[in-house]
Formats: sequence, C-alpha cells, structure tokens
Amino acid sequence: MRKIARTPSSPLLSSRRGLIFGTAAAGALLATGCTSNESNDESDSENKQAADTDDKKPGKKVTIGFAGPQADHGWLNAINDQGKQRAEEYEDVTLVNTEGSNDTAQQIGQIETLINKKVDVLVILPADGKALTRVGLKAMRAGIPVINLDRVFNSPQAYRCYVGGDNYGMGLNAGHYIGEQLKDKKNAKVVELAGTDSLELTGQRTKGFDDALKNYSNIKKVARQSAEFTVESGQSKMAELLQAESSFDALWNHDDDQGVGAERAIKQAGRDEFIMVGGAGSKHVMDAIKADNTVLKATVLYPPTMAASAIDLARALGQGKGVSGLASLEIPASLTLYSAVVTKDNVDEYLPSGFS
Repeated sequence: MRKIARTPSSPLLSSRRGLIFGTAAAGALLATGCTSNESNDESDSENKQAADTDDKKPGKKVTIGFAGPQADHGWLNAINDQGKQRAEEYEDVTLVNTEGSNDTAQQIGQIETLINKKVDVLVILPADGKALTRVGLKAMRAGIPVINLDRVFNSPQAYRCYVGGDNYGMGLNAGHYIGEQLKDKKNAKVVELAGTDSLELTGQRTKGFDDALKNYSNIKKVARQSAEFTVESGQSKMAELLQAESSFDALWNHDDDQGVGAERAIKQAGRDEFIMVGGAGSKHVMDAIKADNTVLKATVLYPPTMAASAIDLARALGQGKGVSGLASLEIPASLTLYSAVVTKDNVDEYLPSGFS
C-alpha cells in the first residue's frame, strides 16, 4: 500500500497522545486484544459496548473548524454530511463549518478566518492541495493541528495527519475484479473513463488499474477518456468512447457521479455487451448492482466516512485522549481507508453507506 504521509517535523506543536477510531474500529481493536484464540461473542459485545461508551464520554470541549470545497458533487456532499453527523454524536465537540468554495483564494480566506477564531483543530479538504499548502502551514505554525482530508498538501509540515481513500488501491481492486471476470475470455478488451487528469488522485487510480491488468495477459486496455467528475462530462466522454470502440468487454468508471452521465450515453447507444464497474459507492449504483438488470455489476468504494474519521482524530488531538487496544501513544501520520469492491453478493452489507 502506498505511503501518503509522513510525520511532520514541525516543533511548534506539542506531542498529542492517543487516537479515537470510529466505534466499529475501536471494538475490533479490543476484540483482537483478547488473549484467547476462541471466539466469545458475549465478551466481545460487552467490550465493544464499553469502548463505545468510553469513546463518547464527554471530556474537554473541542472546537473543530471544517473547511472543504463547494458541495457540488454527491461525494462531496456526503463528506459534509458525515463530518456534521459525527460531530453531533459528541457533546464536547463544536463544529464550525465554512460555506465551501472551489475558488482557492476564497477557501484560503475561509480557513484564515478559522485560524483567527483560534479553533482547536482544523479539518481541511482542499479544493487544490498544492494551492492550499501555504494556509495549512500557517495553521500549524499558529499551533492549530491540521487534519488534511482526501487531497493531500504538498508538504507534510502543513498537516499533523492525513486521512483519505486509497486511490491506487481503488484502481488496483477495480482492475483485479475486471480481470477475474474476463480471465477466461480470449483477447478481452477494456476501456477506462477516468476523472479529472489535473488531480494527482486520477493518475494514481489509473496506475493501480493498469498494474492490476498486467496480471492478465489476455486483457488489453484499448481506450481511455478523462472526464471531470460531473454528469455532463461523463455523458459526453462516454459517448466518445462508445463511438471509438465498436465493442469491448468491460468499462471502469472512476466516479459514480460522472457514471450517471455515462449510463445515459450507454443507454442512448443501445450497448450492453460489456460489464461496467463504478467508483466511490453511490446509492444509485448500489441499487443498480442489487437489481442486476443493467451493465453495472460492481463499484469500488472511496468512502466518504473518511470525514467522520477525521472528526474522531480532530477530537482526539484536541483532548489528548486515547483508546484502549492501540499500542502507540501518538495518532498516526496517515489513515487510509480500504477500497472494497461491492458486487451483488455483498451489496446489502454496503447499501447503508451509499450516498445520494
């Protein structure tokens, strides 16, 4: 798995102890800490309940500033919802949200306002990681720990902890799933509908996908188009792919939002000779996978629950509070969520996490 972040070397922040995971992770840590190799469901349940109660027990009050881009995309809207809902679970957390902006200068101004308000911790999902590195550094130098969410800053000194999805792993898992579906087909052809090429994450997703396909000598990627994570761009770029390739066996689409447009183009073209794999985990796609009556057969998760994890970590930093079951005294430099593949076989398990 790719290392995304290192511990920053800034001396301006004092050492903070502990880590608060989501309740499910805390329960898992406690369960694996048992000395017996035999399962004890009742004991595990009691331990999990105790961890849940202990984690949410009110402590030192913490004000968390939350700044992200404009929520003009289903996944970004889910990020905002996850962060807000998680903060509401804690009596000791006050969440201060910015309006959100895709304009880097405006987002920098919003974050500087949070710095001037002297919030205890900042959670920042930058519209552009490179462009906002400076304001991350400014917060850290002001003694405000930064949780960098999803789009990473250029310098590890601009954040205390990075929380995000595994973009390389997302492509890797999509490629392996498609590879297994086509491994017995001679001269199989796949196409890729990528996201915005100016974003580093898009390149990571494509590299993971290409690396996975190297394991299948019978499969060749014959075309790739880059869309812009929007319904409109997904439709237009998918139409181009369909026109350029008279037939193929599988499509990987990086993003379920732009996938809505891709589905429209596919339907208009009357094509159904291939399987389609989505990316991110929208409820719309999960419903289609469950119904099993379209080309959509799977999606690779990029969980917006990372925002809830960021709130957990921000609260931990603000309180210097730990959780039993974790040996390290410090929160990690990075937390990367796994990109599970959702299919008809396991979709019921993931449906509750599907976003609109």
